[in-house]
Order: sequence, then C-alpha cells, then structure tokens
Amino acid sequence: MRRILRGAALTAVGTTEAQAADEWAGCPYGAVCVYPQNQNPAVSPSHIHWTYGTHNLQNRYGNHWVLNNQYDGALAMLCHSSGTDCTADMPAEGTGVYADLTPINSIYLRPHLD
Repeated sequence: MRRILRGAALTAVGTTEAQAADEWAGCPYGAVCVYPQNQNPAVSPSHIHWTYGTHNLQNRYGNHWVLNNQYDGALAMLCHSSGTDCTADMPAEGTGVYADLTPINSIYLRPHLD
C-alpha cells in the first residue's frame, strides 16, 4: 500500500477560487473519495462519501486510490469486515492510499476523537 500526503493548501482570493483550492484530485473538501480501478494518478472519483459511519465497497477489485479530504481531523479507515478489522488509518485533509481493495469490504469514516 502506498501513502501520499498533500502539500499545504494554496491561498486563494474569492469564494469560488477558495472552494476550488480545497478540492483535491476531484475530491470535494469534506469528503472521502474512491477512484476507479487503476486510475493512477487519481483524477476523477467514482464514489464520494460525505457521512460518518460504514460505507460498503462491494465489487471493488484491484488497485484504487482512496483520498481523505475531510476536515477537523476526521479519519477514514479501510476495513475487511463491515466497519471492523480496519487498517490504513488516513488522517483528514490530504491523506490517501493506493490500495488493493479486493479484500476490503468497507470504508469507515469517523470524527477525530480527542
């Protein structure tokens, strides 16, 4: 599994430009995105997850980018069983993994716990 970290956010002028700067590889700020198999580099997500909890990843095989573009320290984890037996903790705001999703059953999103 490869891990990437996004560099510092660009400073933008104006609301539209600021929103575009928060987007990362087509993944909106506040979301976790899964990209099509073998799309490397990540360009356009096939699935966008906005809510905390377990999200099923049925029928995803082979290598996919999963990018965590959430905020406030929210975590994303890849899980072998519906929200349990999780690996690949991805901290918020610019962490991603290029992983084989064949053995992965779900992705679990949760807020940062102090």
